[in-house]
Amino acid sequence: MKQASQPKPEGLAAVESQAHHPEMARTPTLQRKSQGAFRPGAVTYNLLSLAAGLLVWHFAAIAIASPFFPGPVKILQAFQRLAIGGDIMGNSLWDHSWGSLHRVLVGFGVAVVLGVPLGLLMGLKERIYISTRSIIEPFRFIPPIAWIPLAIIFFSGLPRFAFLIFLGAFFPIYTATHVGVSRVEPIHRKVFMVHGASKFQILMRVVVPTVLPDIFGGMRVAMGAAWLTIVAAELTGGTSVGLGRMMVDYAELLKIPEVIVGMLLVGAIGFVLNEALLLAEKRLFRWRWQVTL
Repeated sequence: MKQASQPKPEGLAAVESQAHHPEMARTPTLQRKSQGAFRPGAVTYNLLSLAAGLLVWHFAAIAIASPFFPGPVKILQAFQRLAIGGDIMGNSLWDHSWGSLHRVLVGFGVAVVLGVPLGLLMGLKERIYISTRSIIEPFRFIPPIAWIPLAIIFFSGLPRFAFLIFLGAFFPIYTATHVGVSRVEPIHRKVFMVHGASKFQILMRVVVPTVLPDIFGGMRVAMGAAWLTIVAAELTGGTSVGLGRMMVDYAELLKIPEVIVGMLLVGAIGFVLNEALLLAEKRLFRWRWQVTL
C-alpha cells in the first residue's frame, strides 16, 4: 500500500522549482532600500572614478595644448587666485557662491511652499484640475529664461532672481505631487474613514506620507532646474555677484580657467544639495522597497 506523500516545506519546494525552471531564479526580487551611494564601497569607487576622470582630462589637455582647453592644474591655480585675492571687481569667491546659493534657496523654498499644496489640491479635487488645466498647464512649457525680460521690467534685486528660480522649480514639484496623489491606495483611506478619521487626518496620515517620495523626486528635479535658471538669469546682468556673473566677466576677458572654476562650483554645490536631498529621503523612507535584477 502506497504511503501518502508528505507536503514539502515551502522553502524546499521553492528551491526545487527554481532548479527545474532556471528562468525563475533570475526574476526580479524585492529588498529593502539600501544605503546606495552612501556605502563606504560606493564612496571609494566614486573617488577612483573622479581620479581617473582627472587623469584623462590632464593628459587630454597636454595633448591638445590649447589655451582654451586648460587642464586640472591650471583650474586649481585659478581657484586659488580667486579664493585668496577675489575676482577683478574685488568680490571674493565666497560672495559669488553665497550670492547664487542664497537666490536658489529662496526661489526653491517658495516653489516648495506653493507647489506641494497646489499639487495636493489638484490631485484630490479632480474637477478643479479639469476646469483649470487650460490655464495652468500652458505655463509649464514656457522656459523660465523666456520670463527674464518681464522679470527685469517688474522686479529688481533678490525678488527678480527668486521669481525666475520659482518658475523653474515650481512645475517639477507641482507635477510630482499631483501625480503622486494617484498612488494613494483607496483601501487605506477607507480604513481611516471606518475608524472615524476626519478629512484632515486622512490627508496628513494617509495622503501626505504616500506622496512624500514623489515630492522628494520632484524636488531633486526642481533643484537642477533652479541652478539652470539662476546661472542664465545672472548672465543677463543686474548684479555684481553670483557665479553666473563671475563667469560672464571672465569670459569677456577670455580667461577660461576662471570660467571653468565657476562651472565646477555650480556643479559641486548642486551635487551637495542633491546628496542632501537623497540623504533626507533615505532617512525618511527606510520602509521603501526596491526592485533588483
